[in-house]
Amino acid sequence: MDYVKLGRTGLEVSRLCLGCMSYGEPGRGQHPWTLDEETSRPFFRQALDAGINFFDTANAYSDGTSEEFLGRALKDIPRDEVVVATKVHNRMRPGPNGAGLSRKVILHEIDQSLRRLGMDHVDLYQIHRLDRTTPMEEILETLNDVVKAGKARYVGASSMYAWQFAKALGMQKANGWARFVSMQDHLNLIYREEEREMLPLCAEEGIGVIPWSPMARGKLTRDWDEGTNRTGSDEVITRLYTETAESDRMVVEAVKRVAERRGLKRAQVALAWVLAKPEVTAPIIGATKPHHLEDALAALTVRLSPDDIAELEAPYVPHRVVGHS
Repeated sequence: MDYVKLGRTGLEVSRLCLGCMSYGEPGRGQHPWTLDEETSRPFFRQALDAGINFFDTANAYSDGTSEEFLGRALKDIPRDEVVVATKVHNRMRPGPNGAGLSRKVILHEIDQSLRRLGMDHVDLYQIHRLDRTTPMEEILETLNDVVKAGKARYVGASSMYAWQFAKALGMQKANGWARFVSMQDHLNLIYREEEREMLPLCAEEGIGVIPWSPMARGKLTRDWDEGTNRTGSDEVITRLYTETAESDRMVVEAVKRVAERRGLKRAQVALAWVLAKPEVTAPIIGATKPHHLEDALAALTVRLSPDDIAELEAPYVPHRVVGHS
């Protein structure tokens, strides 16, 4: 396993990050297809054995049980050997102050996340989305206070417009607040809108890029019309990948051609394309079957040729921006 710095920090993370959205009490929250704790545990072990030290979850995943599963899975691992990231923003309970990024919510939710994880700090505390109803000054100053209190080592952001991210970075610099060190954005072969402004901004500002859904929730790893238990119940797939289905199908077919020509699995080709981007630090991968992690690890050694990349990228058409809310 190779390790790289997260942006301009001194923090070293593995080139793959294990996303923990798939691990949580089934029936809790918005993801009925998640794996229970007993079924989840081998994936944490498999990741650790492979040298993965970077784990990403969120308070809202399966009503917090994803954080609980992760915390217990890492309980016997020395705390300084793993990098734990979680997120805040999405709704945790009904009624006022049950979601968002107000000072009240952030300070409450960091304590709740730490309780569920069984840890006294997280390494990376991220805003899951931007809360447009709370002043940005309030959000950023509160995140700075979380860092100063020792409850998070660094702060990061997730999907938003590049101008919003630039504004936030400028405000953090002007006020001497803890700076965002990472951007968790939506990037894969069938959604490349981040190439326009967000990736160049991150490169210029030294921001680590940790893309979510690098394999388009599995759509890049199988025939377009092939379904799974997850695709039948994952509303996010419908929201992200329906308007451009015809052109996206052509991209999936290109992945198949390149994979067959190179003697690789489609997942390896799709992930190798993301890993080849110089701005990308560590894609966030999901795994619900052992071969998912095996394919992701194999992708680390795949080197796509310029002709491979050109063939993979040729069918792409501009997409409407999605995933920012």
